Amino acid sequence: MSLSGVWKKISSDSVLQRSSQVVAAVGRQAVVFGGELKPRVPRDNQVHLVEVGGESPIQSLETTNGPSPRVGSAAAVVSGRVYLFSGRGGEAMAPVEEKGAVWAYSPNDNSWELIQPVEGPYPAGRSYHCAASNGQDKIYIHAGCPEAGRLSDLWCFDLTEKKWTQLTSAPDPARGGTSIAYSNGLIYRMNGFDGKTEQGGQLDVYDPKADAWKTISYTPDGTAGPSPRSVSCLLPAVIRNRNYLITMFGERDPSSLGHQGAGKMLSDVWAFDIDSQLWKEVAITGDKPAARGWFDADTISDTQLVVQGGLSESNERISDIWVLDLN
Repeated sequence: MSLSGVWKKISSDSVLQRSSQVVAAVGRQAVVFGGELKPRVPRDNQVHLVEVGGESPIQSLETTNGPSPRVGSAAAVVSGRVYLFSGRGGEAMAPVEEKGAVWAYSPNDNSWELIQPVEGPYPAGRSYHCAASNGQDKIYIHAGCPEAGRLSDLWCFDLTEKKWTQLTSAPDPARGGTSIAYSNGLIYRMNGFDGKTEQGGQLDVYDPKADAWKTISYTPDGTAGPSPRSVSCLLPAVIRNRNYLITMFGERDPSSLGHQGAGKMLSDVWAFDIDSQLWKEVAITGDKPAARGWFDADTISDTQLVVQGGLSESNERISDIWVLDLN
C-alpha cells in the first residue's frame, strides 16, 4: 500500500538553529534540547517548547538544576516526561558520564529531575546513541560513541525499579548515528555509521521477551528500499490501521572533514509496512524540508511526525521545524 505525505512548516527561528539536538513530542508540544550551532560547541541548556500547531510563540525556558549543555544526546517519552541519557560536552567534549543517571523533564512545570539508578551495572556515557520507550515504564538505550570506538549494546532502564539491565547486543557492526523505534512490543534498529561506511539493507528486530535479535534484509538501492544512511531517524506510525516504520533524511557520504563538515544529505521519506515487510517511498506533495542529517524527530500521533533542525549539505545548521501528515 502506497503512502502519501504533506509537510507543513511550523516555524523557523534563530533560537532553534542547531544540529545534534534532542526533539521529543509531549502531546502537541515539541521539546527541543541541546545541540550545537558551531561544531563541537554545545549551544545552550535551555528547553525550547514549540506548539506543533503553530498556535503559540516558541518558549525558550531557563531551568534550574538541569543537565549541562550537551550534543548528541538521546531521549524518549513516557507519560508526559522526557527522559534523556548522556551526550557529549564539557571543555574536553567528552562523553557525559553520570554513572547511569537519567534526566527527566516535565513540560507541565518546566522542571528537571536527575534519576539515580539503583546499584548495579549501567551503560557507559556516550554520544550519537539512540533511545526509545515502550510508552509505559521502560526506556531503551542503544549503541553510540563512547570515549573511543563505537558500541552495539542495548540497555533497558525500568522507571519503576530505577534499574538498568543489559540486553543482548545488536548484530555487528557497532555504530553511531543509528536509530531505534518501538512498535507492538518489538524494537527495530537500522542505519548508522561504523567508522567506514553508512549502514543499510538490514532492519534488525529485537524481541524483549526472547532477548534475541533477527534481521530483515532488503535491497538498499533507493527503489526496493532506502539507501544506506546515518544520523537519520526511525519512527513508528499507524496509518489506515496498519503499522509502519518511517525513516527519512540523513547523511549518505560523510565529509572528509569529519564532524567539522557536511556530507551528502538526503531528503527522501520511506515507510516500512511491518506486516508485509515491504518498503515504499512516501509520495510527498507540496513544499518539503531541505535535505539534512544530524537532526531529530519524533512521533506526535499515529499519522503525524515532527522534524526539527539539523545540518544542511552546505554545512549550515538549520533553524526550522516541520510536521509531516501521512495518509
